Amino acid sequence: MAVLVGKPAPDFTVPAVLADGRIDEAFNLAETLAGKYGLLFFYPLDFTFVCPSELIALEHRIDAFRERDVEVIGISIDSHFSHNAWRRTPVEQGGIGPVRFTLAADITREITRAYDVQAEGGMALRAAFIIDRDGVVRSQLINDLPVGRNIDELLRLVDALQFHERRGEVCPAGWQQGEAGMTPSPQGAVDYLKKNAGKL
Repeated sequence: MAVLVGKPAPDFTVPAVLADGRIDEAFNLAETLAGKYGLLFFYPLDFTFVCPSELIALEHRIDAFRERDVEVIGISIDSHFSHNAWRRTPVEQGGIGPVRFTLAADITREITRAYDVQAEGGMALRAAFIIDRDGVVRSQLINDLPVGRNIDELLRLVDALQFHERRGEVCPAGWQQGEAGMTPSPQGAVDYLKKNAGKL
């Protein structure tokens, strides 16, 4: 499995259903991000089991991602027509409803291969990639198919990345927004641990 952290996020152009429900036959990642943060959220298939719980959880937190200037893009190997049908299916009937983020159609599996998250059988693993404003991958999390992701943890990672960019400090284990960071030096580690080691 390739590690993409620290490398430019592979670009792609594919059909997609946009946040407002329109279909874009040539949705492009680089153009969409252009100075924004990005969350690429790979999932196996539309109309399945764990997947709708994850996408609904994303929808419930979409305003929090937008406040952080993060463009959320769901990706599976389904067609944009399938994505559209899933969005039009009410949650009570196994759909995801009109989620307010893009669903990209990786029909040719080019994105899944480029990010090296293809599972046996061709679908994507449950992968999440956080991309910074320069188009560089800063975090990659990959779960096996039966294990759903924690969307609040993805928000925490975005917060940690943005805190580091603003302050130059690093984020110790379990860091949450509003907590102290650590100066990236031997003395900074000593100072932080003196005050916080018991809470780790």
